[in-house]
Amino acid sequence: MKRFAQIFVPVLILAVLVAAPLPVLAAMHEHGGSSSMGSMDHGSMKMDDHGGMKDAATAMLGDQTVEGVKAMAHLKDVKAAMSKMGMKETHHFMVNFLGKDGKPITEGTVAVKIKSPAGKEGEAIALMGMQGHFGADVVLAEQGAYEFKVGTKLPDGTTRQYEFKYEVK
Repeated sequence: MKRFAQIFVPVLILAVLVAAPLPVLAAMHEHGGSSSMGSMDHGSMKMDDHGGMKDAATAMLGDQTVEGVKAMAHLKDVKAAMSKMGMKETHHFMVNFLGKDGKPITEGTVAVKIKSPAGKEGEAIALMGMQGHFGADVVLAEQGAYEFKVGTKLPDGTTRQYEFKYEVK
């Protein structure tokens, strides 16, 4: 019996450690990397071969290259879907990066600060890696011009900053 316990207990512990992350990984897969929103669907947010959005309802904010890394930002109106769930977020802000070699960059730390039409700059919002881009749901409640300052620290260790603008009508 002692021999059985010496084998069974470590195997049981290993099984628990392997199985425990499965629900978390499943939830993350449903949202392309973010378990905080569960299975919420932002609609079709798939990238085309050039990093652009296939969904006509998504606005392209432009692209910029800083120190060899190209950033392309997009904004999708998700207000209707979010309000159905009792949430205040109005848009999904997303940015994807292409490295000097032209390959997508999907790892690193990315955040955005949003300046409202009234000129008030909000706190930094961490962007989660999901489906080939970094993104977060944000509130753009006022009409007018918004500024998005994106700060990054990508795998090459270099910090970069990008700026994009969008007008809510």
